[in-house]
Amino acid sequence: MVIMKKNGLAALVIAALASLTSAAQASSKELSYAIGYPSGTDSHTAALNFANSVSEYSGNELAIKVYPLSLLNFAETSDGVRDGIADIGYMLAPYFPANYPHYNFLAENSMLLTLLDSSLRARGGLAYNGAMAEFVFFNCPECQAEFLNQNQVYTSNAASSTYGAHCNTPVNSIETLENKRLRIGGSAQWSRWAEHFSASPVTLSGNDAYEALSQGVVDCVVISAPDLFNLGVHEATRYTTMAIPGGVMPGAAITNVNADVWRSLSDDQRRVLLKAAAEISAEIPYVYYEREQQRLDDARKMGVELHEADPELLQATRDFVRQDMEKSPAIYARKYNVANGGELLAEFRVLLEKWVSLTAEVESKEELADLYWNEVYSKVDPSTYGM
Repeated sequence: MVIMKKNGLAALVIAALASLTSAAQASSKELSYAIGYPSGTDSHTAALNFANSVSEYSGNELAIKVYPLSLLNFAETSDGVRDGIADIGYMLAPYFPANYPHYNFLAENSMLLTLLDSSLRARGGLAYNGAMAEFVFFNCPECQAEFLNQNQVYTSNAASSTYGAHCNTPVNSIETLENKRLRIGGSAQWSRWAEHFSASPVTLSGNDAYEALSQGVVDCVVISAPDLFNLGVHEATRYTTMAIPGGVMPGAAITNVNADVWRSLSDDQRRVLLKAAAEISAEIPYVYYEREQQRLDDARKMGVELHEADPELLQATRDFVRQDMEKSPAIYARKYNVANGGELLAEFRVLLEKWVSLTAEVESKEELADLYWNEVYSKVDPSTYGM
């Protein structure tokens, strides 16, 4: 009889705990997060860390389920987040130039880094990323309108490390650039750079870059060194020249939230997303910064030849950037009705120079995340932003 009572009490305790667990699970809101990178890549790891931070900071009120290269690929992400197929998306805006012209205009001038400090190389992404986030949050209402027109709320940015030329034939001089087909998946500035040197830009998704290079559809893939491995392009690469074209890819709005979902959250939940967004915004460029030399060493061990660019090509590239900064506002005015490009670029350059200084001594992704949070993300008001 005593045993029965104890067993009965235990059963009641177990039932009560199960009920509490069920209630906690029921009160937790799960959001889907689509990224176009495959499982196991650096960006997938960063997305999982983002999900863990959201759970921790929200006390498990919010949960994030990450879908690597399954729910949406890069070409599908903008419309997919807009239509609610995913609640959050890793959105590469250069794939959609007509939808995000002001944002892309700022992002595509990243070759400006070659004029500011020749020693920046991979570290330039840390600076450009911080400048992009601050400018888009607080100084570019046109950018905000573009995201909202696509039923999305911008909540973070990411930038790559240096973009180089990864080829199946040596390309490191003005002469060797001529008539080459270069896969360009990001900035239109790189396309103009290719055309300036009588090469042909080919627009392809990163998911198609390996096949295009391996089958000879293109001669080079213009991409960062870490993405050589993230996208499998290293298997088709024989020659790499990192000094050209230069610049970074900073047009990644990596945690864009469906606007209806964003507005359904509480102020505290929106702040949690912003806090976690500052962390992933720091993790991706910092990991790219750390990985650049490591991945180049890995490529060399696999037989890839690493070339320095001819000095004449480097100087001609800097000259191109100066000329292009004068021309690009008119290009965007004509093609996308960006009426104030010159003013935007002048204001952004000042901010970028500030961020070059702010990030010069950063030594960890945690330090970079704190810098981004204190300088930018903590100043976004979750009660009014995106509403």
